[in-house]
Amino acid sequence: MRYRFIFLLLLLSSCSQPVATQMVAATFPPTQTLQIVQETPAQILIPAHEKYILNTVIDYDNHRVTVDETIIYPNHTGQSLNSLTIAIAANLWPNCFKLTSITVDGAPVTDYTLNAHRLDVPLHASRPIKSDSVTQLNLVYDLSLPYMDQTNSLRARIFGYSDIQMNLVNWYPFIAPFMDGEWVIREPWSHGEYLVYPVADFDVNLTFATPENQPVVATSGFPESRTHYTLTNARTFAISASRDFQVSSMQVGDVTVNSYYLPIYKNAGEAAMTASAQALQVFSQKFGQYPHKTLSVVMADFKDSMEFSALFFHSRSFYDLYDGTPQNYLTFVAAHETGHQWWFEQVANDQSLHPWLDEALTTYSEEIFYETLYPDLVSWWWSYRVDYFQPKGFIDIPVYDGQNADTYKNIVYFNGAHFLKDLRARIGDEAFFAFLRDYFTQNKGRIATEDDFFRILDEHTHVDYSDVLHRYFRNR
Repeated sequence: MRYRFIFLLLLLSSCSQPVATQMVAATFPPTQTLQIVQETPAQILIPAHEKYILNTVIDYDNHRVTVDETIIYPNHTGQSLNSLTIAIAANLWPNCFKLTSITVDGAPVTDYTLNAHRLDVPLHASRPIKSDSVTQLNLVYDLSLPYMDQTNSLRARIFGYSDIQMNLVNWYPFIAPFMDGEWVIREPWSHGEYLVYPVADFDVNLTFATPENQPVVATSGFPESRTHYTLTNARTFAISASRDFQVSSMQVGDVTVNSYYLPIYKNAGEAAMTASAQALQVFSQKFGQYPHKTLSVVMADFKDSMEFSALFFHSRSFYDLYDGTPQNYLTFVAAHETGHQWWFEQVANDQSLHPWLDEALTTYSEEIFYETLYPDLVSWWWSYRVDYFQPKGFIDIPVYDGQNADTYKNIVYFNGAHFLKDLRARIGDEAFFAFLRDYFTQNKGRIATEDDFFRILDEHTHVDYSDVLHRYFRNR
């Protein structure tokens, strides 16, 4: 007889203001109170998606992190599972990830296989995870963070530490999505993204080894208390910390937008905050509501920007270039990364095989941002942001398809924006925006595919756009 779990959530007092306040060390509460009961239909409670409980201690000065992680995994695959596949991006860095123990439903597991960023956990043959049942994993591990060397790297180094900042991104093991009978875990590449994320809830208890000298912290989550953060219906949980951060905040309805930056960048930091708040309003109106309580904009000590759930990193170089107007990278990339809170965070996709599904939509969302708020700058945006690079090529390419980083961006981001511009011109504004809203609504919380995109598009127009497809797609 396999048992089902009823999970009693811990009720913790909430805090009205986001991070940037002094934290104090705390003893972690129990990760979860479990009541095991016999299976009866009235008692079965299956969560809609998995939950990650991350009891985390950070030694900021020694660049080390210790984590006691609990994963609550409901099996909604429609079949029994004899193993689980877990993505551990941190293990791609030499001497970074050290696994101490794994248990499944309280039983130790020692016959796991860890290769690069893939951890395969076999389950006892007599105890598979049946369809519509729940299992619980516990992993204890240490992270020794790598230095974010931007000089000798082919791409922006985001995970690790620099002289002014520590970033935890893709830092915890997570169960890969199970789709079409297989675990979806892709290989990293020199450019683009490769991880595919399921929807999950996060419960993070965060303390520092030296609370008397701890940094200012930005997280994806909402601060329920001074050491406890939560985030629901999300793809990722990111953390950034620096002793040099200054924080500005503004309210957009029920959402607090927080901007984290070095003090010398106060004007640019507040401009990034304002642009993100404006984009949040525009995209909520055009596509659907933003789902979280906070959005954090974090100045990044690297030459790129990058999205995560309820948080994005914004390149320090854009702060250097800010000229006090909306005609600059600081503004339109802030709109871009905010757009990923719709096209990545709420509507996900396989970013390695079909990156245009989020990057083309997000780049074109910049155009929507400007036409809504700065219509006189739309022509400038196309010329400066897109057409300067003379984009061309079929946009339905995977990240692995023989392109370098610049060519990949020109094709997927910029020519992808031209595809959406031409599609909109062909089917008309009313059908185009109705399609975008419906595509968002139908795929919110899912991992969308190209077939989903065109199926929903065809529900909103009978106009022939086949010649547009032939210009931009090799497989349509």
